[in-house]
Amino acid sequence: MYTDDMDSHQDLFQEITIQLWKAYPKFRGEAKFSTWMYRVALNTAITLYRKSKRSVATFGIDSIHFKIKAQEYDDTEEEQLKQLYTAVKSLNDIEKALVFLYLEDKSYKEISETMGISSVNARVKMNRIKSKLKKILNPC
Repeated sequence: MYTDDMDSHQDLFQEITIQLWKAYPKFRGEAKFSTWMYRVALNTAITLYRKSKRSVATFGIDSIHFKIKAQEYDDTEEEQLKQLYTAVKSLNDIEKALVFLYLEDKSYKEISETMGISSVNARVKMNRIKSKLKKILNPC
């Protein structure tokens, strides 16, 4: 959700791995390891995302998608996913993080621990985000 192409995705993965390695000695065990790991990864992704927005966007030849039409291929689901991800990209960083964790089938308790908010607040925010996404996807 924080990258647009495979190279950027791999760079982000590598940076998250490095940050996890550096931060591991500071892990106190007060939360589940997976929650701590998500928090470090999320903060790293948001930091790199913000840095990338400050730079000039360039596109490599690999990022250009050529569409070849096939008779039996139905791209409806793919188009719906693209629209959903486009809508999610229009959200702010906190909202993106909540959607990401929600799509990862994390419980509201895990989401609240990761985000540092209450479980009730996570539910309320997620319901508001769902409404916001519905308005973006169905503006009528």
